[in-house]
Amino acid sequence: MIDAYISDLAAALRSLGVRPGGDLLVHSSLRSLGRVPGGAETVVRGLLAALGDEGTLLLPALSYEFVRSHTPVFDVGGTPSNVGLIPEHFRLRPGTLRSVHPTHSVCAVGPRADRFLAAHLEDSTPVGPHSPFRGLRDAGGQILMLGCGLRPNTSMHGIEELVEPFYLFGEPLTYRLILADGQTISKTYRRHGFRGWEQRYDRVADILAEPHLREGPVLAARAHLIEAAALWEAAEATLRRDPLYFVDRTPV
Repeated sequence: MIDAYISDLAAALRSLGVRPGGDLLVHSSLRSLGRVPGGAETVVRGLLAALGDEGTLLLPALSYEFVRSHTPVFDVGGTPSNVGLIPEHFRLRPGTLRSVHPTHSVCAVGPRADRFLAAHLEDSTPVGPHSPFRGLRDAGGQILMLGCGLRPNTSMHGIEELVEPFYLFGEPLTYRLILADGQTISKTYRRHGFRGWEQRYDRVADILAEPHLREGPVLAARAHLIEAAALWEAAEATLRRDPLYFVDRTPV
């Protein structure tokens, strides 16, 4: 039964437009997929099957709920992710690599995993020029929003960092980072703010169309597949025209 779900998932993803041998960043909701025998592991295997042996799979391992101003410590091997069951399962899976960033790390597996992740430590913002999100754009990769709608799209933060609208950054903070070899370093980062503002990244549906944005069924979920380079180009141009396009005032 599990093998059938893996095959069905891989087939649906390829029908949506996921490229075999490509680079794919996935935001996900396990619950949206319905009952999946084997849970998160089945989903990960389905994603890997869709990509094939030459593809690279990336999932955000964001940890901003655990690494905060009163607990500014990030352990690349031990700090959990707070963005769902699939990313956390993927983080703990043998062979998965993780980038070093206190709040916006990314996990990956595949032939280009290290290339995407290795330089993230050089950034001093969450989605800077060395982040895997920017690297995905430069590699011509794709972003899959698997049953979670279009709002939780971390790549949009990287686009905002190019423009720096006034709402984006809050106060900097110095973190203690524990690396894979046990070495500990301290580093100060500019943090995202958004105080008083609600993110409306679902509005990318108004600036992208096929083939740059596709929508279709994957098991019980609705999925969106985005071409990363097209997203960055269109959203940056939109933000430069209207810095408030992707936010609303938080209701009082």
